[in-house]
Amino acid sequence: MSYAVFATIPLKPEHLDDARTAIVAIVSQTRAEAGCEHFEPYRAADGSSNIYIFERWADRAAFDFHHAQDYTKNVFAKYEGWLRDDPKLVEVTELKD
Repeated sequence: MSYAVFATIPLKPEHLDDARTAIVAIVSQTRAEAGCEHFEPYRAADGSSNIYIFERWADRAAFDFHHAQDYTKNVFAKYEGWLRDDPKLVEVTELKD
């Protein structure tokens, strides 16, 4: 069974572009991970300084593996000064008939 997460990353407005660049830089590496089924970052259309990421992994172990990678850790280290609040992770499941 897949493991899916919807992440909201609340950034200080002055760091939105830096965060966007950092996340976009790891998209191809992330998608190449064996357990990655979907990894898609989004920017809020309303102009707020939030970034949203929808992630779907083969399982929780694949999600944990991703967060143990140096390139992911480097983005999180940069977030420390860029965030205006803690990121919110919501585990989600598909709506099915």
